Amino acid sequence: MAAFSTNTNILSSHSQQRRHLPHRFSSNFFKTHSSLHFFPLYNKNLNSPDTTTAASPIFAAPPHASAAVTTTGMDDFASTSTSTEAGWAEFGEKVSGEWDGFGADFTVEGKPIELPEMVVPEAYREWEVKVFDWQTQCPTLADQNQSSLIYKTIKLLPTVGCEADAATRYNIHERSVSVTQPHNSAFAYQSTGCYVALWPSSIATNKLNNSKSIEVEHCLINPSDKESRVRIIQVLEQSSEMKMKSISVFVEQWYGPFRNGDQLGGCAIRDSAFAATQPLKASQLSGVWEGLTAVATFHTSTNNMIQQVGDECECKSIRYEDDGGLILLPKQLWCSLKKSSEDKMETWCEVGWLLDEGRAITSKCTFSSTGDLKEIAIARETATRV
Repeated sequence: MAAFSTNTNILSSHSQQRRHLPHRFSSNFFKTHSSLHFFPLYNKNLNSPDTTTAASPIFAAPPHASAAVTTTGMDDFASTSTSTEAGWAEFGEKVSGEWDGFGADFTVEGKPIELPEMVVPEAYREWEVKVFDWQTQCPTLADQNQSSLIYKTIKLLPTVGCEADAATRYNIHERSVSVTQPHNSAFAYQSTGCYVALWPSSIATNKLNNSKSIEVEHCLINPSDKESRVRIIQVLEQSSEMKMKSISVFVEQWYGPFRNGDQLGGCAIRDSAFAATQPLKASQLSGVWEGLTAVATFHTSTNNMIQQVGDECECKSIRYEDDGGLILLPKQLWCSLKKSSEDKMETWCEVGWLLDEGRAITSKCTFSSTGDLKEIAIARETATRV
């Protein structure tokens, strides 16, 4: 597995911009105008005034977005993979748009982490109110012709009360994917809009034990509600044994076509802060789970590191209530990192979303004993026996 690196652009006080945002169109307008789902990719629009130009990009920029991908706080990679155009077009239609919601960081025990004191309004501190959640935006655009994807995770400073017409950005983290140039990481996608990506981590390499860190990002879309999704990012340390370092969760709703973050749900946002709410119960996962899984296989000897997951096949897994490897999270989410039950030399990195009682969607990465990615699987599972 290649070494990874990343940056996050935290805006200084003079560069933080208070944005007065336009009124949001109704969701019915977008639903009845499907042709508006894609917008041209203009470099000048993606060069937000809140970002700065890096001295040099980590990876080569896709040719159609050269200005956009040289911003601080961005990872991008490309591949010579020959992914099917139809599959990518369907994926792009599902994943593109303005995704607004809330995000929070968690410890490896699943405990929420408070926001830095410097970003919390004084009124909250006076009232001794703990703040765990960022309000977030994730404008996303998939280019069907170039088979490329670019998106930004934007964290907004918390406010007292509700300010539907204004927002102040705290930081921006931009990422892009392209299939036109060679790279050394991995991205697997499904036509449903789900994807799993391995990114360079913003956590520095530990020189004491010669370890390196990667971020595994799982994006899962609710099969019953295409406008609802979660993104779970696991930071893993790769040394003699793979370890979980931290977890970030984003719960997001689709609010319309790509506008490059110039729209915000404000008070109309259909979700609320979640980090301090009750986590999933282990008893809800205990039992035998069966369903259909789609797999993408990776080999370090090839450049085919951007893949569409294959045809679905039957799968079966068993989860135990007393499994110490399960990390239980709010919003009916969980994740885990443990040795494979089939091959103790392999490590499984999994996340899951319990949609209803006994019905879940999961994604899983399998790593070899040397830390190389072997496969990515996305599955729809149903509990069959407890």
